[in-house]
Amino acid sequence: MKKLLLLACLLCASLARAAIDPALLAPLTGDDPDARVEAVGKIGALANDEATRLLSAMKNGDVYATPDGKLLIASGDQAYDVGSGASGPLPDGADGLMINNRLRGAIDDALSALKMFSPDREQRLAAVTELQKSATLAQAPLIDKALAAETDADIRALLRLVAATAYLQSPDAAKRKAAVQALADSSNASLRPALQAMVAGDADEGVRVAAAHTLQALDSRLARTEFIGNVFYGVSLASVLLLAALGLAITFGLMGIINMAHGELLMIGAYATYLCQMAFRRWLPDALDWYLLAALPVAFIVTAAVGIALERTVIRWLYGRPLETLLATWGISLILMQTVRSIFGAQNVEVANPAWMSGGVTVLGSLVLAYNRIAIIVFALLVVAGVWLILNKTRLGLFVRAVMQNRRMAGCVGVSTAKIDMMTFGLGSGIAGLGGVALSQLGNVGPDLGQSYIVDSFMVVVLGGVGQLAGTVIAALGLGEANKFLEPVAGAVLAKIAILIFIIVFIQKRPQGLFAMKGRSAE
Repeated sequence: MKKLLLLACLLCASLARAAIDPALLAPLTGDDPDARVEAVGKIGALANDEATRLLSAMKNGDVYATPDGKLLIASGDQAYDVGSGASGPLPDGADGLMINNRLRGAIDDALSALKMFSPDREQRLAAVTELQKSATLAQAPLIDKALAAETDADIRALLRLVAATAYLQSPDAAKRKAAVQALADSSNASLRPALQAMVAGDADEGVRVAAAHTLQALDSRLARTEFIGNVFYGVSLASVLLLAALGLAITFGLMGIINMAHGELLMIGAYATYLCQMAFRRWLPDALDWYLLAALPVAFIVTAAVGIALERTVIRWLYGRPLETLLATWGISLILMQTVRSIFGAQNVEVANPAWMSGGVTVLGSLVLAYNRIAIIVFALLVVAGVWLILNKTRLGLFVRAVMQNRRMAGCVGVSTAKIDMMTFGLGSGIAGLGGVALSQLGNVGPDLGQSYIVDSFMVVVLGGVGQLAGTVIAALGLGEANKFLEPVAGAVLAKIAILIFIIVFIQKRPQGLFAMKGRSAE
């Protein structure tokens, strides 16, 4: 009796291991490519360890087929029979299972879909989000099984949309229509071709009508999402232009210095950020995520010191001589770029975003607002507020405004105009360094970084009105939004040309810019 019980237990264990029906495995050894792809989908729909093991082995090329149609997973000189659960030596005559590109794609899709059963919520969410882009009818059973097992409300909502996407390819008209209607609230742009094809050529009139309504609703949501996305990225570009132009608004707008080396001051601020990152990696690796906070004062001080040195050695002798100033600062920009190339090399260097600035927030289903761009928008507003406070609420700001409006009178009442010139140029240069910190978070840092922003910076200052802080802010916002809304229509190059033509025409009609200068300096 005990022997019979033991035998029954062993038999049950053997059957438990044989989790895959041999009938499901049979098409894999056949010649019908559609049947093989369908079999992979059905095996994936089992959503158990045996299915995962087989699909992983197929992906790695470890599955062999015997002449009598058995599938074996090879491990060294041993083999595991997927259909019976038995193990033993790899038999003679077993050949590697042929996996073509189409079947390999089906295997990858099935393995990716199996992550929907992970105990980790984030992994399940990522799998469902990825599957939303390319769900197929073969994956429908697996998706239905995941939907039945899912308890998270947000993931269940996504799974319903994924299931509907898969059933768009169903031969059953009723299922296709139900799938189309279920997708009425989707924001997935990749559904448009399938819906358009159904509107144009589906055999069932009810499906065509439902597809037309869903397509109209989808296009409306996509247009709304695109508009909001353009507004956000226009504000993001405006914040970058504002940070790049704010220092120039002081050195050019208030002092009248045509500083062609302003872009290189942005570059120096970016490289100062890079050095702070390297220093934290070497000496404070546990606090690496906070290197950016240390980079802000470092970049400001370094670029302000460079600006003060330039003002004291070169620019102080060129006040009132714009052409000579332009040529001198252009030469300085070349010297600064070559100096950086000699120190850091000609290749770009990477400045990584801190962990708290990585990633983004998803809104409206598909629009991702990057954290680094949100942080730069907030940072730009803080810098503008700081500059306004300095110029309007401090003793330095009072002296700066006095010297710029009437230098002789300011000197007569005891203001050291030379010292104010130095400090004003240093302030503008330091703000450019802060702009470089922000730019380092949007891309790689290289010796030519500043060249991309010098022309745009001058356009912002001139359009806003020379010496007008409010005009600089409004001009940066206007140019940023205009760029983002024109680029999809005309392309990046034509958009910039159109904006440049507009500014030229605008300045011809209103030379003082958006806001006219007030006081004696306007004369």
